[in-house]
Amino acid sequence: MAFAIPATAEAVITPYFWEEACKHLMKKDRVMKRLIPQFGDACLQTRGDAFVTLARSIIGQQISVKAAQTVWDRFSLLPKKLTPANVLKLKVDDMRAAGLSARKVEYLVDLALHFDNGALHVKDWDSMDDEEIIAELVSIRGIGRWTAEMFMIFHLMRPNVLPLDDAGLITGISQNYFSGDVVSRSDAREVAAAWAPYCSVATWYIWRSLDPLPVAY
Repeated sequence: MAFAIPATAEAVITPYFWEEACKHLMKKDRVMKRLIPQFGDACLQTRGDAFVTLARSIIGQQISVKAAQTVWDRFSLLPKKLTPANVLKLKVDDMRAAGLSARKVEYLVDLALHFDNGALHVKDWDSMDDEEIIAELVSIRGIGRWTAEMFMIFHLMRPNVLPLDDAGLITGISQNYFSGDVVSRSDAREVAAAWAPYCSVATWYIWRSLDPLPVAY
């Protein structure tokens, strides 16, 4: 969860399946039965803008949440409106002055190009399966599978994403299911078998067990 940014007033969309998922998980999994009631009505939320969500994830890479927010605040003021076309019009020097590295400037430009030239089938995402969407997203420079999976959880609100590359998920499974012992990806996958078809929801609660503050992308 290193790139996540604290939820704000922007985040108002919540998943239609959350209540059903919680009932399913509490019935199927002893840890979920204990965890879920601890967090009341809190649930996954999204900002609702695909380009902004991915741009924030790129800016937040390998820096603290606080630093990411500072750079984002500066960068987002550069265009009149934060759209792919407007980002492509920005001067590199201005983007660097906002605190972006040369590499992140390249990543943001590539992201804007993918949105602007129609390389991403945004309007078709609802009908595409998870792996098809991941394949599209990882074609963008600076976006790997982990970021694509975070996007599917936090933006597309796909219910059954299991991000096995996420350190927080692995740590949370270790603490909640294995008394803190080191766990492998196969161990984690075995635990998550009981979560399907709501792995995203279970993952969210595992994250909450480590950090009660909900986050949004």
